[in-house]
Amino acid sequence: MDKDELVTRLALAAGKGDKAALTELIKLTQKDVWRLLAHLSSPEEADDLTQETYLRVISALPRFQGRSTAKTWLITLARRVWIDQIRREQSRPKKSVTEYEDVQHSTPPEWSELVDVRLLLHDLPPERREALVLTQVLGYSYEEAAKIAGVRVGTIRSRVARARKDLMS
Repeated sequence: MDKDELVTRLALAAGKGDKAALTELIKLTQKDVWRLLAHLSSPEEADDLTQETYLRVISALPRFQGRSTAKTWLITLARRVWIDQIRREQSRPKKSVTEYEDVQHSTPPEWSELVDVRLLLHDLPPERREALVLTQVLGYSYEEAAKIAGVRVGTIRSRVARARKDLMS
C-alpha cells in the first residue's frame, strides 16, 4: 500500500472516531501541509495556519468519503485556510508608507537575502504562487493541483508558466 492509500484509509477510520488513526494521519501529513503553507504564506505563519487546517480537518473528517485521496483533500483544506488568511489581511487597514520606512533596515541586505527563494515566491500573485508551489515544490501533478485549486488543468499550466516567467524577469 502506498502512502496516499494509507493516508486515505487513516482519514476514513479517523472520521469514524478512531483516535489512533487521527494521530497517525496528522503525523503522516503534517510536514506536507506545513511546507505548502510556508511557501504560500511564510514560515512564520505556517505553524498557525497548519494548526487551523487540522482544526478544520478534525471537524470535517466525519464527512470525508474518500472520493479523492485524503492527501488531496487535506491540501485543499490547507489552501482554503490560506485563502481565508489572505481575505482577513485584505480587510485590515493598510500601513502607510512612513510606517514601512520605520521598519526598514539601516544597512543594505546581504546578497543571500536578495536571492532568498521565499522572497521571490512571496512577490508572485497568490494564484501563481499556489500553482508553482503545488506542482514544482510539493510535486503534485497538474491534474492534482487543478483539483486542489478548483480550476482547470490548463489554468494551472498557464499559472505555472507565468510564475516561471515572473521569476526569470
